[in-house]
Amino acid sequence: MIKNLIEVKKSLKEIKEGLRGFTERVVLLLIIFGVWLFLDIFQNRLSSFYAVLSLLLIMTLYAIYMQIAYKYKKRKARKNPISINEEYKPFVSIMIPCHNEENVIKTTVENVLKLQYPNYEVIVIDDRSEDNTASILIELEKKYDNVKVLIREKDAFPGKSIVLNEAMKWAKGDAILVFDADAYVESDFLCKLVPFLEPHDIGAVQARKVIMNREENFLTRCQDNEYALDTHFQVGRDAVKGAVELRGNGELIKREALNDIQGWNNYTITDDLDMSTRLQIKGWDIRFCPNICVYEEGITSIKALYRQRRRWVEGSIRRYLENIRPILFSKDMSIRTGVDLIAYLTEVILPFMAVSEFLLQMGRSLFHYSNTFPASIILGGVICVFYMIGIAYSIRRYNNLSRIQTLKQGLQTSIYFIAVWFPLVLFIVFKIIFGKKTMEWGKTSHGINKIILEDKKYIINSEEGISLREE
Repeated sequence: MIKNLIEVKKSLKEIKEGLRGFTERVVLLLIIFGVWLFLDIFQNRLSSFYAVLSLLLIMTLYAIYMQIAYKYKKRKARKNPISINEEYKPFVSIMIPCHNEENVIKTTVENVLKLQYPNYEVIVIDDRSEDNTASILIELEKKYDNVKVLIREKDAFPGKSIVLNEAMKWAKGDAILVFDADAYVESDFLCKLVPFLEPHDIGAVQARKVIMNREENFLTRCQDNEYALDTHFQVGRDAVKGAVELRGNGELIKREALNDIQGWNNYTITDDLDMSTRLQIKGWDIRFCPNICVYEEGITSIKALYRQRRRWVEGSIRRYLENIRPILFSKDMSIRTGVDLIAYLTEVILPFMAVSEFLLQMGRSLFHYSNTFPASIILGGVICVFYMIGIAYSIRRYNNLSRIQTLKQGLQTSIYFIAVWFPLVLFIVFKIIFGKKTMEWGKTSHGINKIILEDKKYIINSEEGISLREE
């Protein structure tokens, strides 16, 4: 009898997942159809000049709007500094999920234990590791009173989300701070971050992520520049009270908000992006703190980079597909957050649009239809220039490079974006439509075991966070 009930429950679960997958495919196909319809209208029914001008105007106005909002917020903070409630010291549960992290986990845990904060515990979860991670964690638990260790079974359901949900059963904190296994923070990290969580409408706070081994090779340098661009966008979204996103490492979440959305989604491959969207749908705001940094290792090989970014792209697209209805019709989400959330859907639409435009133009040429290649080139050029300006501005502002280095690395990072993101977006679009959803964590190997922070190339800027010293 019990066996039959389990089988029925499993079958219902499979049917539900199948229906969800079918819905995601339909929504994605509708988005693709919308992109092609726009391209058809652009090519055949509108003046190319005015179409390009309109697109450029919309993108420029939104960028200017965010920049004005940021400047206004900064000036307002100077005139009327935000008072910090020194009494607000909630108990914080720090969670560190790890899988095969024997090279770094001891250093990370001992770094976290140096935090100058009165009320916190550290919960480290070993997720089916095949190396010595579990034994290292057990020794750490014996050595330190406020370290708790959870060892998962080898056949346990995979995924970072379920790891964190299981740890929540142990957690005592009114706030949950999540770190990756390679995270490094300064001792005042928590004292600085916690006050931003106090307002009743704030559900979570995200620290700025910085690559600690930036100068190791071309890829790590481009990743840090990529993070600088992300910081630029996050700061802008925070200034307009838009859809700030969590980044998995260095995220502080209010327990009340976590309970409101029933914890992490076990069936997502990007726990941070999924949670960001679900919090915003429920009306919770997320704040971004550019002057509070969490340092992590950059990926040094192209194969590992593609593997990680592939998961990021798929998770980013799927969270839109899974939540499209509440995104469009949520009664709790503010209009500004909703508009901002939809606006940033272009980060995955634009690569697909660019390739679709090229293929459509090639088809029109082959079948001797009139084509609008010049207008398409202008359109692509406008978009490329817009993003190159954003990349260069971000590198200059957050990494404090010279003008020559800014231009050089801006061009390198732009090429990096095209080489990494364009093929991945196309691959994931086809995977979602024709393939099967998998629950791979996308584990990245860590183990440089050194703190690049101590290098004299780094300086701390009180307004923007960490940056590179000019040589």
